[in-house]
Amino acid sequence: MQSVLILLGPPGAGKGTQAVRLSSALSLPHVSTGDLFRENLKLGTPLGEKARGFMDAGRLVPDELVIDMLFDRVGRADCRGGFLLDGFPRTVAQAAALDARLNGAQVRAINLSVADAAVVERLTGRHTCRACGNVHHERFSPPAKAGVCDRCGGALYQRPDDSRDVVEKRLAVYREQTKPVEAHYRSRGVLSEVDGARKPDDVYTALLRAARGEVR
Repeated sequence: MQSVLILLGPPGAGKGTQAVRLSSALSLPHVSTGDLFRENLKLGTPLGEKARGFMDAGRLVPDELVIDMLFDRVGRADCRGGFLLDGFPRTVAQAAALDARLNGAQVRAINLSVADAAVVERLTGRHTCRACGNVHHERFSPPAKAGVCDRCGGALYQRPDDSRDVVEKRLAVYREQTKPVEAHYRSRGVLSEVDGARKPDDVYTALLRAARGEVR
C-alpha cells in the first residue's frame, strides 16, 4: 500500500527543512508543489504551459491542474511506495480533490504548530546572502560581522517577503484558507499534532515518531 505523509503548518514553521530530513529517514520522496511549478514552467511541459496561461492572465491556477501536475510527478517509479507532501494541500477543496485521487493510499497528516508571534520573529529576523543564498537570523544565527555572510563574505539583505507586513498578510491568508485543512484530516482520524516551537532536532524527533504512528 502506498504511504502518503502530509506536513501542515503555518509559513515559517520549518516544514521544508524538516521535510528534507524526514524524506531521507523514511525513504519517501519529498514532493513540493512549488518545485513542481518551477520544473514544469522551466521545461515548458504541457501542464506547465497550461499553468503559465493562467498565471500570465493574472488568474489562479485551478486546483485540478495543480493536482494533475502533482500526480504526474508521483506517478514516477520512485514514488511507487509513497511520498511526502510539503505545502500541499493549501485549501479544503484541494484536500478533497487529493483524497479522490489517492485511491486507497495510507494517508497520515502532521500539523507542525507554531504561534503567530514566533512565526513573525522567525521570518522577519531572516537575512539572506546575495551571493550564496545562505540565511542568517538576527537572533538565532547572527553573522560574526553585521551585514556580512559568514559562509562567503557576501552582503546580507532582507527579502521583501520577510518584511513584517508581508509576513502578517501571509499568516492571515493561512488562517483563512489553509488552517481549516487541519480539521479535514482530523475528522478522518489521520492527523497528529507536533509542537514546532521547540529546538529543530526535538521537532524532528517528534515528527519522526508521529510519521511512524508511534504518537498521535
